[in-house]
Amino acid sequence: MQTSSVKSLPFAPEELAAWRGFLRVHSALVRDLDAELRASHGLSLHEYEVLLVLSDAPGERLRMSDLAAAVLLSQSGLTRLVDRLVRAGSVERERCEEDRRGHWAALTPAGRATFETARAAHRAGVRARFLDRLDEEDLRALAAAWERVVPSATAE
Repeated sequence: MQTSSVKSLPFAPEELAAWRGFLRVHSALVRDLDAELRASHGLSLHEYEVLLVLSDAPGERLRMSDLAAAVLLSQSGLTRLVDRLVRAGSVERERCEEDRRGHWAALTPAGRATFETARAAHRAGVRARFLDRLDEEDLRALAAAWERVVPSATAE
Protein backbone atom coordinates (compact mmCIF):
# COMPACT_ATOMS: atom_id res chain seq x y z
CA MET A 1 0.00 0.00 0.00
CA GLN A 2 1.30 3.46 -0.87
CA THR A 3 1.78 6.04 1.83
CA SER A 4 0.77 9.66 1.45
CA SER A 5 4.44 10.67 1.11
CA VAL A 6 4.82 8.39 -1.93
CA LYS A 7 1.59 9.73 -3.44
CA SER A 8 2.88 13.30 -3.21
CA LEU A 9 6.17 12.65 -5.00
CA PRO A 10 6.70 14.51 -8.28
CA PHE A 11 5.59 12.66 -11.39
CA ALA A 12 8.21 10.78 -13.35
CA PRO A 13 8.61 12.10 -16.91
CA GLU A 14 6.65 9.17 -18.41
CA GLU A 15 3.87 9.61 -15.82
CA LEU A 16 3.60 13.30 -16.60
CA ALA A 17 3.65 12.65 -20.35
CA ALA A 18 0.88 10.03 -20.02
CA TRP A 19 -1.30 12.28 -17.87
CA ARG A 20 -0.80 15.44 -19.92
CA GLY A 21 -1.26 13.50 -23.13
CA PHE A 22 -4.57 12.09 -21.91
CA LEU A 23 -5.80 15.57 -20.89
CA ARG A 24 -4.71 17.20 -24.16
CA VAL A 25 -6.13 14.45 -26.36
CA HIS A 26 -9.45 14.44 -24.48
CA SER A 27 -9.75 18.22 -24.63
CA ALA A 28 -8.87 18.44 -28.33
CA LEU A 29 -11.18 15.60 -29.34
CA VAL A 30 -14.14 16.93 -27.36
CA ARG A 31 -13.60 20.45 -28.71
CA ASP A 32 -13.30 19.32 -32.33
CA LEU A 33 -16.17 16.81 -32.23
CA ASP A 34 -18.41 19.39 -30.53
CA ALA A 35 -17.60 22.03 -33.14
CA GLU A 36 -18.23 19.58 -35.96
CA LEU A 37 -21.64 18.51 -34.60
CA ARG A 38 -22.66 22.12 -34.00
CA ALA A 39 -21.69 23.14 -37.53
CA SER A 40 -23.22 20.16 -39.30
CA HIS A 41 -26.30 19.41 -37.17
CA GLY A 42 -26.81 22.25 -34.70
CA LEU A 43 -26.17 19.90 -31.77
CA SER A 44 -23.60 20.15 -29.02
CA LEU A 45 -21.69 17.01 -28.14
CA HIS A 46 -23.60 16.87 -24.82
CA GLU A 47 -26.94 17.13 -26.64
CA TYR A 48 -25.87 14.37 -29.01
CA GLU A 49 -24.89 12.19 -26.04
CA VAL A 50 -28.32 12.68 -24.44
CA LEU A 51 -29.99 11.63 -27.70
CA LEU A 52 -27.65 8.62 -27.92
CA VAL A 53 -28.41 7.48 -24.37
CA LEU A 54 -32.16 7.93 -24.88
CA SER A 55 -32.06 6.05 -28.19
CA ASP A 56 -30.48 3.06 -26.40
CA ALA A 57 -32.84 3.16 -23.40
CA PRO A 58 -35.88 0.88 -23.11
CA GLY A 59 -38.79 2.70 -24.72
CA GLU A 60 -36.35 5.48 -25.67
CA ARG A 61 -36.89 7.19 -22.32
CA LEU A 62 -35.17 7.51 -18.95
CA ARG A 63 -35.85 9.17 -15.63
CA MET A 64 -34.08 12.50 -15.52
CA SER A 65 -31.89 11.39 -12.59
CA ASP A 66 -30.78 8.26 -14.46
CA LEU A 67 -30.10 10.29 -17.60
CA ALA A 68 -27.98 12.78 -15.63
CA ALA A 69 -25.90 9.91 -14.23
CA ALA A 70 -25.52 8.31 -17.67
CA VAL A 71 -24.19 11.47 -19.31
CA LEU A 72 -22.14 12.61 -16.29
CA LEU A 73 -23.99 15.90 -15.76
CA SER A 74 -25.45 17.46 -12.64
CA GLN A 75 -29.24 17.47 -12.31
CA SER A 76 -29.33 21.22 -12.98
CA GLY A 77 -26.99 20.94 -15.95
CA LEU A 78 -29.10 18.16 -17.45
CA THR A 79 -32.31 20.12 -16.85
CA ARG A 80 -30.96 23.07 -18.86
CA LEU A 81 -29.74 20.75 -21.63
CA VAL A 82 -33.07 18.88 -21.80
CA ASP A 83 -34.91 22.22 -21.87
CA ARG A 84 -32.99 23.08 -25.06
CA LEU A 85 -33.79 19.68 -26.58
CA VAL A 86 -37.47 20.11 -25.67
CA ARG A 87 -37.54 23.52 -27.38
CA ALA A 88 -35.93 21.92 -30.44
CA GLY A 89 -38.61 19.20 -30.47
CA SER A 90 -36.09 16.37 -29.95
CA VAL A 91 -37.11 15.37 -26.43
CA GLU A 92 -40.28 15.60 -24.38
CA ARG A 93 -40.77 15.44 -20.64
CA GLU A 94 -43.29 13.05 -19.18
CA ARG A 95 -44.41 13.07 -15.56
CA CYS A 96 -43.56 9.85 -13.78
CA GLU A 97 -46.85 8.21 -12.76
CA GLU A 98 -45.21 6.20 -9.94
CA ASP A 99 -43.60 9.30 -8.42
CA ARG A 100 -45.42 12.53 -9.24
CA ARG A 101 -42.24 14.50 -8.45
CA GLY A 102 -40.15 12.67 -11.03
CA HIS A 103 -39.99 13.13 -14.79
CA TRP A 104 -38.95 11.04 -17.74
CA ALA A 105 -37.05 12.41 -20.70
CA ALA A 106 -38.30 10.72 -23.87
CA LEU A 107 -36.93 10.82 -27.39
CA THR A 108 -39.42 12.17 -29.93
CA PRO A 109 -39.64 10.97 -33.54
CA ALA A 110 -37.97 14.23 -34.59
CA GLY A 111 -35.24 13.62 -32.01
CA ARG A 112 -34.66 10.12 -33.34
CA ALA A 113 -34.34 11.51 -36.89
CA THR A 114 -31.93 14.22 -35.71
CA PHE A 115 -29.88 11.65 -33.82
CA GLU A 116 -29.74 9.23 -36.77
CA THR A 117 -28.46 11.89 -39.16
CA ALA A 118 -25.95 13.24 -36.61
CA ARG A 119 -24.74 9.73 -35.73
CA ALA A 120 -23.09 9.15 -39.11
CA ALA A 121 -21.22 12.45 -38.93
CA HIS A 122 -20.17 11.83 -35.33
CA ARG A 123 -18.89 8.33 -36.08
CA ALA A 124 -16.94 9.65 -39.06
CA GLY A 125 -15.41 12.36 -36.86
CA VAL A 126 -14.42 9.86 -34.15
CA ARG A 127 -12.87 7.58 -36.75
CA ALA A 128 -10.94 10.36 -38.50
CA ARG A 129 -9.68 12.05 -35.32
CA PHE A 130 -9.04 8.98 -33.15
CA LEU A 131 -9.73 5.40 -34.28
CA ASP A 132 -8.08 5.57 -37.71
CA ARG A 133 -4.85 6.87 -36.14
CA LEU A 134 -4.42 3.67 -34.10
CA ASP A 135 -3.89 0.09 -35.17
CA GLU A 136 -5.71 -2.89 -33.64
CA GLU A 137 -2.92 -3.49 -31.13
CA ASP A 138 -3.07 0.16 -29.98
CA LEU A 139 -6.85 -0.06 -29.61
CA ARG A 140 -6.67 -3.27 -27.55
CA ALA A 141 -3.96 -1.77 -25.34
CA LEU A 142 -5.95 1.43 -24.76
CA ALA A 143 -9.14 -0.49 -23.99
CA ALA A 144 -7.24 -2.65 -21.48
CA ALA A 145 -5.64 0.42 -19.89
CA TRP A 146 -9.00 2.20 -19.49
CA GLU A 147 -10.37 -0.93 -17.80
CA ARG A 148 -7.50 -0.91 -15.30
CA VAL A 149 -8.10 2.76 -14.52
CA VAL A 150 -11.92 2.58 -14.35
CA PRO A 151 -13.40 -0.92 -14.41
CA SER A 152 -16.37 -1.06 -16.82
CA ALA A 153 -15.09 2.06 -18.63
CA THR A 154 -15.31 0.27 -21.98
CA ALA A 155 -18.74 -1.32 -21.40
CA GLU A 156 -21.42 -0.28 -23.84
